[in-house]
Amino acid sequence: MTSPVRTPSSGPALSLAANWRQFTLLVVVTAFVGAMVGLERAVLPLVAEQEFGLASRSAILSFIATFGIVKALANLVAGRLSDRAGRRRILLAGWLFGLPVPFLIMLAPSWGWIVFANVLLGCNQGLAWSTTVIMKIDLVGPARRGLAMGLNEASGYLAVSLAAFVSGYVATSYGLRPAPFYLGVGFALAGLLLSAVFVRESQGHARHEALARQRSTGRNAADTPESPPAFSEILRRVSWKDRVLFSASQAGMVNNLNDGMAWGLFPVVFAAAGLPVDQIGLLAAVYPGVWGLGQLATGALSDRIGRKVPIVAGMWVQAAGVALVVLTAGLDSWLVAMVLLGIGTALVYPTLLAVVSDVAPPTWRASAVGVYRLWRDSGYVAGALLAGALADLLGISWAVGAVAALTFASGLIALLRMEETEPSHTAAPSPPVEEGAGLHSG
Repeated sequence: MTSPVRTPSSGPALSLAANWRQFTLLVVVTAFVGAMVGLERAVLPLVAEQEFGLASRSAILSFIATFGIVKALANLVAGRLSDRAGRRRILLAGWLFGLPVPFLIMLAPSWGWIVFANVLLGCNQGLAWSTTVIMKIDLVGPARRGLAMGLNEASGYLAVSLAAFVSGYVATSYGLRPAPFYLGVGFALAGLLLSAVFVRESQGHARHEALARQRSTGRNAADTPESPPAFSEILRRVSWKDRVLFSASQAGMVNNLNDGMAWGLFPVVFAAAGLPVDQIGLLAAVYPGVWGLGQLATGALSDRIGRKVPIVAGMWVQAAGVALVVLTAGLDSWLVAMVLLGIGTALVYPTLLAVVSDVAPPTWRASAVGVYRLWRDSGYVAGALLAGALADLLGISWAVGAVAALTFASGLIALLRMEETEPSHTAAPSPPVEEGAGLHSG
């Protein structure tokens, strides 16, 4: 473990060791956030078909599109407000949005209620998950960001996996509704109470890191961090102006595009092949389970070998896993496909967050993470719309194959456009990005 980074006198220590209690608490909170969305992964597409009689794939995927666009916008809001008003308030707001979700799904008399529940779930996921990410980055400092993001995303997606697995078995024994969603009430209450009683504000850690960064460059000896650029400039840099941040944003978007397709279409594919609900729940759990467990290693791996290789390799392994679903059939081969998809996503997910944290300075890092997560979670919308339209027009196999091709192409873009950002693997230390042009323009 690296020694704590001590920022200016009287400032907090920045390391996992120095802040392990709050960090561990935030890991647990992230797990409850993940469990909220995990409840839907095996059950809700089947509810659409079997209880509400939806035949159109686009209609079934409407709940994912709604969830994705709301979560993407909530990420943007969470990042900006976290820089302006602090992290903890946004976390609490996220849990308040999450509380009604399981009740709405249990009681829904029409599919419109399910779609509205996913509006609130998108707010919950965007606000709560974004702030736990930002707070962990604040606490751990610059040395072990990959490890921190690996632990964060592992906790969330292991919870997604466990919730999907348990909900599938509960649905097999007690029906698709309401029994699986009783768990959601407990998850929401636990997350809200932990956040309200035990979580502490971490914005002060980011301010002290910003001061230390300024002093280390000799650019400003004042005791006030330099002002961040206008939000419109941050939006441009992360979206397209900085080629490294653009590469991260497009890879994140395509990653969630294939995740949205997997969430909405794979249970339908498996059910059409005659698999029972408990086996569908197993398949729905294996992918995020491998994804979650894998991140315990892949986040730290990116601290050791750099960010670019895991990102490119991860996108291509994902593409192979998606393609295998339509090239094979049966539980065993689909288990292999879900394992590949999980490994690929584990390589990519925490590493992309670490890239954004490497490039964006502490004074506007939360805003940059929010913009990146805006594009990343827009992938749910793109995946739902593209996969739904192609499935209705050409069939599910064409939809899945097209997503596999897009995922491979995204890895190629990262290979050609992304530079290494992990500090110990760059050719020379990069200066912080502040008021001037993007660090990696072009």
